[in-house]
Amino acid sequence: MKKLSILFTAALLAGTAFAATARAGDELTVVSWGGAYSMSQKKAFVDPYNAAGNKVTEEEYNGEIAKIRAMIEAKSITWDVVDVDTQTALAACAEGVLETIDWAKLGLDRSKFIGADLQDCAVPNIIYSTVLAYDTTKLNPAPTQMTDLFDLAKFPGKRALQKSPFVNLEWALIADGVDPADVYKVLGTPEGVDRAFKKLDTIKKDVVWWEAGAQPPQLLADGAVAIASDWNGRFYNAVKVDKKPFKIIWDRQAPDWDWWAIPKGTPKLEEAYRFVSYSSDPQRMADQTKYISYGPSNMDSGPMVDTAVLGDLPTAPDNMKTALNVDPQFWADHGDELRERFNSWLAQ
Repeated sequence: MKKLSILFTAALLAGTAFAATARAGDELTVVSWGGAYSMSQKKAFVDPYNAAGNKVTEEEYNGEIAKIRAMIEAKSITWDVVDVDTQTALAACAEGVLETIDWAKLGLDRSKFIGADLQDCAVPNIIYSTVLAYDTTKLNPAPTQMTDLFDLAKFPGKRALQKSPFVNLEWALIADGVDPADVYKVLGTPEGVDRAFKKLDTIKKDVVWWEAGAQPPQLLADGAVAIASDWNGRFYNAVKVDKKPFKIIWDRQAPDWDWWAIPKGTPKLEEAYRFVSYSSDPQRMADQTKYISYGPSNMDSGPMVDTAVLGDLPTAPDNMKTALNVDPQFWADHGDELRERFNSWLAQ
């Protein structure tokens, strides 16, 4: 797999646009993550799709593959299009609970989509990133790099981290001196896993664990934590909309994708394809950046994005300089065992 920094930067390059159309009368259920992200999808995709005479019902979930699996096993599929993260897409594809994407049927050029060659069961939607942020009015000196997360002496206060091993283990190893290029090689060994948890031990008593993306900005605003991790779009929304004095630390950001996936056996397969195609149009993907700072996966969208927004996207070249090259296949292969170890560690 090519370096993510090269792939993501390519999103800003020019290209030729294609059109995607809706067919009036489509009725389907689209499921996503809620919050500012779902609102951006509603404004950029769902509202104009409905305005064309279709009816999309929106639902929220927390990324549980088990819900998709249960629907298929019960042969009662009520979700037609689901926004999934990379780990879920890979695992669900391997389990056979997602439709294999027929790009010709979508009417889309697969080569135009960053990361589309990583798997066969989903269409890249946006590129987001897990980042750190702090309240500029409460920390002096200000943290500037990811390793500051682990420096309680220089930057005292609680930390808000996602209640998950994903990214936290990678950051812990890098903070412990592992070369970022070797993170997954080290994390793939029992000794490496032990090393990562040992580093997390150094801040464990000062961590507030969050489970919903709305929590970190609120924890920062309340002064409950000094530094917090979250998806960059959540912090962007807090700054731009809620006018919070937060600043993102882009050092060792962990870029990843979200994807449109179609549960296997949906009776509304044709309608699902039309919605995914419609939402993957380059101009519509560029429009989404007006509402949230996630990079469009369609490379033709790059020149359509407002220049005032570009610097806030994870894909901006300056923001990508020290990005962590996340390995989604590693997490698809080892995620269950690492989550089990993580939960046991939390309980200790």
